[in-house]
Amino acid sequence: MPSLLEALERKYGAKGEVNPSIDDMPVAIFVPKRSPRLSVPTLLVLNDCDIDCAGDACILADKCADVVELDLANNKLTEWQEVFAILEQTPRVRFLNLSFNRLSAQIQAAQSLRPRLDSLSYLVLNSTYVSWPSVHSLLKALPALEELHLSLNEYCYVNLTGQEVDEKDRCDACSRLNVADVTEPVHEQLKKLHFSGNPVSSWWEISKLGYAFPNLETLLVNECHLTTLEPDPCEKCGDENGNKKSHDAFSHLRFLNLNNTGLATWDEVDRLARFPALKSLRVQGWPLWERVESTEHERRLLLVARLPHIRTLNGGGAVPVEERDAAERAFIRYYMEKPEADRPDRYWELVHVHGKLDPLVSVDLRPEKRVQITFTCGDTSEVRTVDVYRTVSDLKTRLERLAGFPAAKMRLFYVDQELRDTQGPEEMKYPTKQLYSYNIRSGDEIIIDSKLKHSISANSTA
Repeated sequence: MPSLLEALERKYGAKGEVNPSIDDMPVAIFVPKRSPRLSVPTLLVLNDCDIDCAGDACILADKCADVVELDLANNKLTEWQEVFAILEQTPRVRFLNLSFNRLSAQIQAAQSLRPRLDSLSYLVLNSTYVSWPSVHSLLKALPALEELHLSLNEYCYVNLTGQEVDEKDRCDACSRLNVADVTEPVHEQLKKLHFSGNPVSSWWEISKLGYAFPNLETLLVNECHLTTLEPDPCEKCGDENGNKKSHDAFSHLRFLNLNNTGLATWDEVDRLARFPALKSLRVQGWPLWERVESTEHERRLLLVARLPHIRTLNGGGAVPVEERDAAERAFIRYYMEKPEADRPDRYWELVHVHGKLDPLVSVDLRPEKRVQITFTCGDTSEVRTVDVYRTVSDLKTRLERLAGFPAAKMRLFYVDQELRDTQGPEEMKYPTKQLYSYNIRSGDEIIIDSKLKHSISANSTA
């Protein structure tokens, strides 16, 4: 199998051919000394090259002196000694991707005592099966690390003590480690952690990441086996968790992705509302949504009302003030008809803000089903009644006759009648998105434009 140096030379040449002299040419023009094909770029991608080692240190250092981003995913690297050798010869590298290299071997003490790598800020170790002691050694060797990817590594627990543990130390009932927990910081520079697709089932294990990285701002734990955010006690291992709360370890967390986890009650949403700095949240694919008999729009209103500090929910733009106010009032009316024992604490908080609202004959959180929209294509305008549950893709198909060109060549722009002067048109980019998600109302406008026209315009400009 080739070394990194050999793979590099196969792609960019061994010596770098120099162009002939131009001294005798009648016109002086700039000619690069080395062909771009033979110049090693600052962003070096060598995926799927079967690389298993570094290669000659001196030559590698000369060729990679200017490399800033290095992507070595899907290779055959198995020894950390070779990874450190590569990093020593690429001193300016800030981003390193080692995903899908089998790096389960331990980092030896002698390797971890090497000089610290002060430039590396982004490290991707997805599906490398890197051990926790090795992760601990890497964190100590990388003081400037800001973003770490540890997804798809089959982690059932978190252990950042720096010590190896035996599987017998793990409780088979709750998956937690029966060892003394360490809540001291391990790395204070780390701001973003990807931990998706690991079979961790205990939120207390996730909380260890928050204690280890006290300035963590972004955490992705989607596709994990979490069923509750409560650091619940375990009778079998005797772990009572004291008075710990779900948010105790995450004082600076601003973004949290919990998509496709096993969270199934509104209590979990209420726990998320207590995270002190959380502003952006993703909670799609929960079992809870299958149990709630409501539309996607109704669920969003209930979520917005329960999460007063969340600015962006499940992607997209910020929650408008008008939507939040409407959601909170709808939330009050929704629970007014419920027994008092079933009303959450948030209900009473909102009653204190908005007062007791007059009950409606029928509480319906769904948007108006059909609205009248003005469609404009060039100089032609036409008012049509539209079903708000129709998708953008379906709408384009139905506008082909008006537009005079196929849906595949069509771009749509939504214009809110009240925000026309301040916000301008919003492109309706996503084909499966339903119209109601734009908060579309009667009197709004949709502008039909042609992709072909923009393509011709761009070509003529060029």
